[in-house]
Amino acid sequence: MPWNTQGGSGGGGWQGGGGQGPWGGRPGGQQQPPDLEELIRKSQEKVKRLFPGGPGGAGQKRAVALVVLGAVALWLASGVYRVLPEEQGVVLRFGKLQRVTSPGLNYHLPWPIEEVLTPQVTRVNRIEVGFRSAGGGPRSSSAREVGEEALMLTGDENIIDINFVVLWKIADPAAYLFNIRDPENTVKAVAESVMREIIGQTPIVQATTEGRRLIETKAREQLQELMNDYGAGIEIDEVQLQKSDPPAEVIDAFRDVQRAQADRERQQNEAEAFANDIIPRARGEAERLLQEAEAHKQEVVARADGEAQRFESVLREYEKAKEVTLRRLYLDTMQDVLSGMNKTIIGGKEGVGSVVPYLALPEIEKRQQQKAAGQTGVAQ
Repeated sequence: MPWNTQGGSGGGGWQGGGGQGPWGGRPGGQQQPPDLEELIRKSQEKVKRLFPGGPGGAGQKRAVALVVLGAVALWLASGVYRVLPEEQGVVLRFGKLQRVTSPGLNYHLPWPIEEVLTPQVTRVNRIEVGFRSAGGGPRSSSAREVGEEALMLTGDENIIDINFVVLWKIADPAAYLFNIRDPENTVKAVAESVMREIIGQTPIVQATTEGRRLIETKAREQLQELMNDYGAGIEIDEVQLQKSDPPAEVIDAFRDVQRAQADRERQQNEAEAFANDIIPRARGEAERLLQEAEAHKQEVVARADGEAQRFESVLREYEKAKEVTLRRLYLDTMQDVLSGMNKTIIGGKEGVGSVVPYLALPEIEKRQQQKAAGQTGVAQ
């Protein structure tokens, strides 16, 4: 047995009544460590029984050869490696890039000749600039602000508080591993630099309102160009603005200014609408008056021409027959004068000294009109 079996009184076996246990333990709970010299001696005896040829014999040599061959086989088998679907294998030979392998089972020369690195090329990495979220997910109310990264100067010399996220993944694993020393910090530093450049060319109103999408697009394009120039082997998926506001100390005043500007623009638009309504109307009224004046002028001129022609025709008739023409003019004039007046005809001189005879023409006309109206009513 590979343990000390001495009894309590020097016997050769474990005694159930007061002897030691198989590891030198006593029934009372006390234990002693195993006898190492005895273990080594027994192990040597077992090896000798396996190789009966003795030291230096052929059997022992064959055993050593088998052990060496087994070790070599295990060493060669250690070169088998597996690349997961979201990874790519980068094989290094004495630290130098040798090849890039695809997902699946692959083989490389065992260490220390070759070794393999397996970066995850499909995983989307996330870098936060201006803040640090608690769980690394989307920005929440518990996110911690990083003022030295978030505060930037706009194109109109205002300060703005910017928080944004860069989403990127590995496009070329070999370039990613060997061309830049610290990829994550490199992407972060370049992203912050690009964003400061873009914000420095953008007014604060545009950066906080409708210009956010344009800023994201320009930042992603410029960041990708710089990564390509560095040969970083990184693909920028997206740049997302999480916050784009004035600093908290002045945000209330800034919003008041924005409201005042909005009111000003609204009133300007209303004034322009009123002007667009009243000016065409005034121009139309002026054009109408001009046209009426022109028509009146033409009417007066035409009437004057007609009067002049009538006078000339009357003059020619007067020159031909003066008495007739004068009589005619007198009758026409009296007709014009008396046509709109109530007329009463009184008799001549033979009625002097008696009741004045007269002809009441208005009464006669009135009765005739009433009679005509009555006949019309009966007919209906």
